[in-house]
Amino acid sequence: MNKHLDTTQKENNGGAFNKFLNVVEKIGNKLPHPFMLFLYLTLILVAISFILGSMNASVVHPNTGETVTVNNLLSKEGIRYILGNTLSNFTGFAPLGLVLTMMLGIGLSEKVGLFSALMTKAITKTPKRIVSFMVVFIGILGNIASDAAFVVIPPLAALVFLSLGRHPLAGLAAGLAGAGIGFTANILIAGTDALLSGISTEVMKTIDPSIMVSPLDNWFFMSVSTFLLAFLGAFVTDKIVEPRLGKYNGDKKADLHDLSPLENRALRNTGIAALLYMAVIVTLLLIPNSPLLNDDGTILRSPFLSGIVPLLFGLFVTTGITYGVSVKEIKSAADVPNIMAEAIKDLSGYIVLIFIIGQFIGYFNWTNIATWMAVNLASLLEAINLTNVFAIVLFTLLVAILSLFIISGSALWSLVAPIFVPTFYLLDYHPALVQLAYRVGESSTNMVTPLNPYFAIILGFVLIYNKKAGIGTLMSLMIPYTIVFLIAWILLMLAFVFFNIPIGPGVHYYLN
Repeated sequence: MNKHLDTTQKENNGGAFNKFLNVVEKIGNKLPHPFMLFLYLTLILVAISFILGSMNASVVHPNTGETVTVNNLLSKEGIRYILGNTLSNFTGFAPLGLVLTMMLGIGLSEKVGLFSALMTKAITKTPKRIVSFMVVFIGILGNIASDAAFVVIPPLAALVFLSLGRHPLAGLAAGLAGAGIGFTANILIAGTDALLSGISTEVMKTIDPSIMVSPLDNWFFMSVSTFLLAFLGAFVTDKIVEPRLGKYNGDKKADLHDLSPLENRALRNTGIAALLYMAVIVTLLLIPNSPLLNDDGTILRSPFLSGIVPLLFGLFVTTGITYGVSVKEIKSAADVPNIMAEAIKDLSGYIVLIFIIGQFIGYFNWTNIATWMAVNLASLLEAINLTNVFAIVLFTLLVAILSLFIISGSALWSLVAPIFVPTFYLLDYHPALVQLAYRVGESSTNMVTPLNPYFAIILGFVLIYNKKAGIGTLMSLMIPYTIVFLIAWILLMLAFVFFNIPIGPGVHYYLN
């Protein structure tokens, strides 16, 4: 028997959908190592750029009105780009800095035993029947920390499930479903709301300057979505994902010992340190002309939101050092960087993989193939000229497909918004509804594509518990959530439209 997975139980777990997932996993796992896969994709991209470049393929950018031509990577300019940007494509790859920074803080906390103690404490306080719901719910709320949620929540969720004697990959999948597929939902106003609404308002300036889209315009819908997705995510985890995984028989064990008096005191000290740290942040936010606030004195588009990663890093370092000193794992200042160095060693494979991913994405952006593809696909949908609300549904499905290839949510919205916001505006649909439909499609599929820059590090977490896992394993884990979330989100969107429920304060699906 496979020590990591009861494959017999898994394959005999009946049902057409389970058989489909098994096929996805088997085919996906036959794909090359992610490094080689991206190397092959890069070579294919070079060939496609040569073909399209030779054909002088171009589109008119809907936002700027400028003609965008597909660039050939084998041209003189392309070769110069490759030679001149190899280092910057690697070192300038945004997720690399985020992951390394977060893992310095998270690794410190994990190595000194803080996470293990917190999990043990939490298990005794949380009813087991709602653990799956809470994991997905917290994952969704985690988008307030932007992309940092991808790095923080899934591995912690795996530890929670492992501590309960459940399959850790089910916990990882639940955490990733909330943090990734449910990324755009929240009961709080997050940076995503500010970013997308700003683009929507900018597009409307050329059509009807009197109409603005505020960060609150999708709030009601996204608040309801948070609870709906958490419930559905728990259902998928408990009824589909975990039964399919079978019993976990790996060598990773959870430390379920009762906390010692020293550990309890350390947790108390850590809690005090965390509260003091957050109190300082809150105080700074309340001070007029605070450096953490925007120039207009608000938190939207503020340095606080854009700088959430270093602030979280500071929180993890503060709590990690406090706990480490309290349990005597940290005995001198030199222990702190040494522990951080140990944590970074675990990311060596990820760093190697990021080198080739950074090249692929850099080349993809430089060729303008993403823009060419998005505009042409969007124009095709526009030509269908549907006039009822199901045109919105079709738009959502198109975005779900485009999201498999264009990972940046703001970049994709900046491409499709100038086409579809005016189109649906002429049909009397509010731009906030078009933005909402976009968010549903974009968020639903962003964790089933290997092009997602966080796919690699999540796969690294999966390999901790299943050494034989591959790309197909992770894809098969996330596909059930993608399908259920997308269908439920579309139905919820239709319910808001048909029952004329405001999607935000004073905002309905229609304009008049």
